[in-house]
Amino acid sequence: MDKRRPEWTPPNAGSEFASSVVSGVHGKAVKADNQPMAARKISVDALEEGIKAGNRTLLSRAITLVESNSAKHFEQAQELLTKLLPVSGSSIRIGITGVPGAGKSTLIESFGLHLIEHGKKVAVLAIDPSSTISKGSILGDKTRMEQLSRHEMSFIRPSPSSGKLGGVARKTRESIVLCEAAGFDVILIETVGVGQSETTVRSMVDFFLLMQIAGAGDELQGIKKGIIELADLIVVNKADQDNIQRAQLAVREYNNALHYIRHASKNWQTKAITCSAITGDGISDIWEIVQQFCQATRSTGSFQARRKAQTLEWFDALITEAVLNRFHQDPDIKQKLPRLEQAVAEGELPVALAVSQLLKP
Repeated sequence: MDKRRPEWTPPNAGSEFASSVVSGVHGKAVKADNQPMAARKISVDALEEGIKAGNRTLLSRAITLVESNSAKHFEQAQELLTKLLPVSGSSIRIGITGVPGAGKSTLIESFGLHLIEHGKKVAVLAIDPSSTISKGSILGDKTRMEQLSRHEMSFIRPSPSSGKLGGVARKTRESIVLCEAAGFDVILIETVGVGQSETTVRSMVDFFLLMQIAGAGDELQGIKKGIIELADLIVVNKADQDNIQRAQLAVREYNNALHYIRHASKNWQTKAITCSAITGDGISDIWEIVQQFCQATRSTGSFQARRKAQTLEWFDALITEAVLNRFHQDPDIKQKLPRLEQAVAEGELPVALAVSQLLKP
């Protein structure tokens, strides 16, 4: 396989076209729609075998399957995930966010190459901003991480956020399971850094890295205290050339502020450091701090406790989503809802009363 070419991904993961990837195990995309369930089950088995063997093409196709919004793909995706759950969970999951222009993609590439040099397999799940019309990705993460994307020990998967607040793809958690089953030691999740996405990503990673840059005015303005409280490490990037002193000053200000802020992880003291993704200075320090974090939290059991709590959060979130979907599909609700919405909008009914009437059998 030519490492210079990006892996094939269907133009719309939620479209009917995505059904073809299920049986395209040997490079031929054969539509699964008209196949009997037995034939499609073999395809799931083949995907399982290929993922466990570290086949990146089949991993990409499996992620397309779990990302599909088609109801008929749900059963196949869940069957695959059930098979792969026992061999997942051994990676370190790192969320990376920061203000636009902080150099997230450059740092991820430099950090990923550093990890590979130390024998790690690295997967990057990069959540792209989306077009509000087409809901498709408008950024090319593989072009922004050219060296990393060509390496056989890496896997980069850009996923459109579908315009949702926070910019986090709905199936990112399931993609993490698939990447772990494929043997990736470190999973990096890049967010668009638009505000509330940080809370969502924090709920699915072990370690949360917040990137900042110096020289943009007051270093503590423009960033909410709540976001700093989510971070396990603050990295001030672009500490090179004539920006080194400004970066060092920013780090001192952050470290002073961190004394008065509740830390994100139990038994861990969040701190700020400088880094240059261009020169590589500070990259090894980031990995050393991540390892120290894992050792400290695993020794106290908080690492495992967070993982369990995150899984339960995921469970609760999916219950809420399923209940809402069933609610909106109810024929009686469909009949009542437009009339009550209009009454509320026109000021004819109090909102609480309208909801009460909607819920009456």
